[in-house]
Amino acid sequence: VQLQASGGGLVQAGGSLRLSCAASGRTFGSFAMGWFRQAPGREREFVSTISLSGGITYYADSVKGRFTISRDNAMNTLYLQMNSLKREDTAVYYCAAGPSALVLRKGSTDYWGQGTQVTVSS
Repeated sequence: VQLQASGGGLVQAGGSLRLSCAASGRTFGSFAMGWFRQAPGREREFVSTISLSGGITYYADSVKGRFTISRDNAMNTLYLQMNSLKREDTAVYYCAAGPSALVLRKGSTDYWGQGTQVTVSS
């Protein structure tokens, strides 16, 4: 499956953005999906993952309560609604596909998309 992330941009602290990840192919519903991010000089880190059906989600503590992951299997699209953005959320955000939300959370991915830049200004 090929993944195409979009929706990044420049936003002020406290603002919101919604990222999208469009998947090609007919197998989107066969994968758990997730978001990861990488800030300059730092390693890529887990943000959130969602199960095949969308019924199970995981979030990093740093984004819990502010970010919401969702998916539309009919549209082959993954979303990340980001509210109350902070400067420390500045990073390149990547979408990924894996065998389960829990396994994907640990970084075991089958597919990566290209990143989309999110910059939060003060």
